[in-house]
Amino acid sequence: MSLSVRLQHDLNDLRLDLSFDAPPGVTVLFGRSGSGKTTIVNAVAGLLKPMAGRVSIDGWNLFDTERGLWLPPHKRRLGYIFQEGRLFPHLTVRQNLFYGTWFAPKGARREDPDKVIEMLGIGQLLSRRPAGLSGGEKQRVAIGRALLASPRLILADEPLAALDDARKAEILPYFERLRDEVSVPILYVTHSAAEVARLATSVVALQDGRVLRHGPASEVLADPSVAPAGVRAVGAVLQVRVVRHHSDGLTELDAGGTPLFLPRIPHQVAEELRIRIPAQEVILSSKPPEGLSALNVLQGAVDTIRAGEGPGAIVSVKTPAGTVLARVTRRSVEALELQPGKPCFAVIKTVALAPQDVGGHLGGH
Repeated sequence: MSLSVRLQHDLNDLRLDLSFDAPPGVTVLFGRSGSGKTTIVNAVAGLLKPMAGRVSIDGWNLFDTERGLWLPPHKRRLGYIFQEGRLFPHLTVRQNLFYGTWFAPKGARREDPDKVIEMLGIGQLLSRRPAGLSGGEKQRVAIGRALLASPRLILADEPLAALDDARKAEILPYFERLRDEVSVPILYVTHSAAEVARLATSVVALQDGRVLRHGPASEVLADPSVAPAGVRAVGAVLQVRVVRHHSDGLTELDAGGTPLFLPRIPHQVAEELRIRIPAQEVILSSKPPEGLSALNVLQGAVDTIRAGEGPGAIVSVKTPAGTVLARVTRRSVEALELQPGKPCFAVIKTVALAPQDVGGHLGGH
């Protein structure tokens, strides 16, 4: 299934004027607070009526202002996952899960409940009530409830924002499975670059109600001219493969024929992954580095240099592993005499590759 969005709307100081088409998988709306992410989701859900626009799923229109078409929210067949689970406190987990099935039209394509329950690991929770669940468990139940309502589209509005880091790490793999194993498209809102890198099939980068760039996560996050969540969100997304787990606690990856090491991760040998390398965790050398503690060195050549208004610059380096970004000072650029085409080495500290920046490969998308 694919999603097509065209919107124009004025809301307080925000003027929304944008359009994008989303392929199957997870389409992430990414940007700073106030960029229009939640406004878009609410318009798609029918919680807000835009001044002009059209939204369709595989040609089925949710609304079209030119034609005067407006489906009320309960007829749009959407699953909505909020920041908090918003489960019904008086119902058991099982009753919450199947609540949406009462409103699904007859003949609608339905997910296998047993498969959903197994995928989300909530079989042992079915008889409990929400008051006895952790934050992560509530979100897993909320995901299941949205999926079992036979939706044509799932909306997820910063579903991890209210969770601590441990709970986020617990939930992210379930969203990865949802992306890879379920045919329903997902419109996902976040301002976290790590979530984008791990989950996104495609990214819609937003600023002040407009689309800055739309494309694969590896391209959008690697574009320093976009940086919708600030310069600290700029980074590279690389496709890698697990080679082996070493006895000293490190996992070795193959990145385009170059070995990369990071603290041990719970992934199987030969498994393909995506990893995000923040630009601020990369240093550059014009010569092969010697006498360093860093294990990860990628040889390449300078592609582009973008100087900021302050003392910093973002240097993109093409390597066999993919394009890597480095956030350095303009003084360093001058001292190393960096320019497009010049050979250089990108050095990455092993411990700089955080677990939240390692995610499953996009299976099938």
